[in-house]
Amino acid sequence: MNPPVAQQQVPVAPRFEDHVLEFLSYLEFEARCAENTLIAYRTDLMQFGCFLSSTGNDVLTVEKPQIVDYLESLAATGEIAGTTLHRKLSSLRSFYVYLRREGLVDTDPTADVKAPAQAKKLPAVLSRSEVSHLIDQVRGSDPIATRDRALLELMYASGLRVSEVIGLEVSDIDFEEGVLRARGKGKKERIVPVGRQALLSIRIYLRAGRRALTKDRPEKYLFVNFRGGQLTRQGLYKIVRKYAALAGFADRMSPHTLRHTFATHLLNGGCDLRSVQEMLGHADVSTTQTYTHLSTERLKDVYFDAHPRAVLHELR
Repeated sequence: MNPPVAQQQVPVAPRFEDHVLEFLSYLEFEARCAENTLIAYRTDLMQFGCFLSSTGNDVLTVEKPQIVDYLESLAATGEIAGTTLHRKLSSLRSFYVYLRREGLVDTDPTADVKAPAQAKKLPAVLSRSEVSHLIDQVRGSDPIATRDRALLELMYASGLRVSEVIGLEVSDIDFEEGVLRARGKGKKERIVPVGRQALLSIRIYLRAGRRALTKDRPEKYLFVNFRGGQLTRQGLYKIVRKYAALAGFADRMSPHTLRHTFATHLLNGGCDLRSVQEMLGHADVSTTQTYTHLSTERLKDVYFDAHPRAVLHELR
């Protein structure tokens, strides 16, 4: 296999660049593509041009095996997401459709080519002590602090998606039953249990912090910003990233990490897969099964730490 394309600094052949410029002109003036689309096409194709130059191949004579080699070299870097890899293949396909239409190639080398399967990365999760350490970074009892503590407690207690958290309304919290109503993908509603600690934090936030932030103006959404309006996705990200940095988790945590942690801790605690699927709002249980791998790894760690004959000792 050829070396990863990302590491190559080989300039593209002039003829290749001419073909790309003509293709981009077609996209801009005839297909009326947006500027961001044009930039993406150019980036993808120039990267392919570097690969062609480094391997001595020509854009008009390259064949399917070289296309496969190119895609595999991208995947081998481990730095490109599966969706990006599919986009790059799509860019190549569109390019060769154009070249065939112009009569520059007889066959399409991208036909029947599939993007290499990407190894699924297990999501990062926090330990129980790390979750406590994260929430402990929220200090004070001012309105912002009470909001942030309630937000982190709720995200860990319920495993909601970011969009579901910011879409929560005050009326969605049922303190008597200890549950909330979440609005998931496709506007599907589900009921999710909420732990006592999260409910207590929300009560404190509603009683003191939220009223101060809204200045008693009517606002249906549970979490609000410093102006009293609905908290945005960007605002939530900033809050989580702030406390992740304070806790020392900035390089391995995002808001979604709390959702992963919620699911993994439930499975580690003995909760069944179907119940976790229901709470997460997954349409397919195979999506939830990602967390069983994390749970299994934890079980293996516990086993090898605890079992007296789990580790092979040298025979005497």
